[in-house]
Amino acid sequence: MVLGFNHNVQYKGEIFHIQTEDSGVESPHITTLLYRGGTIVSSKKTSYADIIKVDDLDKVVEELMKEQHKDMLRRLKAGEFDERAFGGRTAAVSGESADVSDAQPDAQPAPPELSSSAPTVGTNKKQPSLDEIILDYLVAGDSE
Repeated sequence: MVLGFNHNVQYKGEIFHIQTEDSGVESPHITTLLYRGGTIVSSKKTSYADIIKVDDLDKVVEELMKEQHKDMLRRLKAGEFDERAFGGRTAAVSGESADVSDAQPDAQPAPPELSSSAPTVGTNKKQPSLDEIILDYLVAGDSE
């Protein structure tokens, strides 16, 4: 059983945290929360009580969790929460890209996006973190 997914995401110069968890078969629902600075910006709760007796329930629930987690990320990147997250002010850094980061809210700004080509010798480009690789994989899985 997967207990949950947690990612810190940099979007428009701010750190957002996406958390998805399963409450288990005793209370069969998946909850995803989107935080900015400790404040909940959005939440989504999905019941799976109607499929509780399905074969391989753990795998099915894990896939539902991944999809709900990715959906929250997509909605963030699409600007759906901009008004709630930023109010009437403009974000510190514009742009629609979201990069997974281990950074905390008081950390330095994220480095520019990494290209898909290998870094050249002598450059100081940061290698993607495991979270970045996993998130890229999850988001790329949409076309499957």
